[in-house]
Amino acid sequence: MPLREEIVRNYVEAYNNFDVENMVVNFDEDVVFENVENNETNMSLKGIAAFKEQAEQAKAYFKTREQRIKSITHAAQQVEIEIDYYAVLAIDLPNGLKAGEAINLSGRSVFLFESDKVIKLTDIS
Repeated sequence: MPLREEIVRNYVEAYNNFDVENMVVNFDEDVVFENVENNETNMSLKGIAAFKEQAEQAKAYFKTREQRIKSITHAAQQVEIEIDYYAVLAIDLPNGLKAGEAINLSGRSVFLFESDKVIKLTDIS
């Protein structure tokens, strides 16, 4: 398995296990994270510290969560994965979803690399 694909698979495994330290082990210090929903960026973070802080906060939202990789596409500087996402909420959310409810989504994540470090991660749903 190419190294970049292994890095992406390790990220997904760490995400599923709520393991923030291993999620970022291959991230550049100045990593950029963006979350895009309905073609609009609703979150943008810069730096590994900001990403880790957000990821630690997000852990409290879920009893369980799992990203399943459906496909992987390689390009010159990036790896893109298509995912199915399943989670069970641990808390009530402002959008009306309640603790105990399940979420099922599909989306994709684009990992942009410089050498063997992730310099940008974009989650798209």
